[in-house]
Amino acid sequence: MQEEVENRTVNLVISSTKLTARAIITGYQKFNAWQKNKKAVKTAQKNAALKEKANAKPTGKQTVQELIGQNQGVQSIDIAATDIKGFEKYANKYGVDYAVKKDISENPPRYLVFFKARDNDALTAAFKEYSASVLNTKQRKPSVLKELQKYKELAAKLPGKVREKIQEIGR
Repeated sequence: MQEEVENRTVNLVISSTKLTARAIITGYQKFNAWQKNKKAVKTAQKNAALKEKANAKPTGKQTVQELIGQNQGVQSIDIAATDIKGFEKYANKYGVDYAVKKDISENPPRYLVFFKARDNDALTAAFKEYSASVLNTKQRKPSVLKELQKYKELAAKLPGKVREKIQEIGR
């Protein structure tokens, strides 16, 4: 087995020494041409992707300027700061483009959400589903203060341990 490996190694060395300088240079030139072609294809693909990205309209969450710049009617509504993430789920589901703007002129600050959709039906469906989910979560979750009050009353009804500290004399 070892002799076969040695023979193959020797054969490889012998066959590579039989190459002429012209064959080596030709092989190197073909390798360089292949590499340049590969790089050219890669840069062409990147340029095409960048061009496509530049021409594409933004969707989903975007800035107010991008939203208004699309030359379509924009509507706005006030929304609580804690519910913005919850609304994003439904806006993306129905393909509604929106932009969130913080109004700091009031204390606490208000959030204005500007909307644009292909049709008003998608906008109303997103709002309906969002408002239904908000109402369901409020109905499902009991008030923590009510629960606390209930447990306070239960604790007050328990018979208390009255600790009397009487010193026993003489024992």
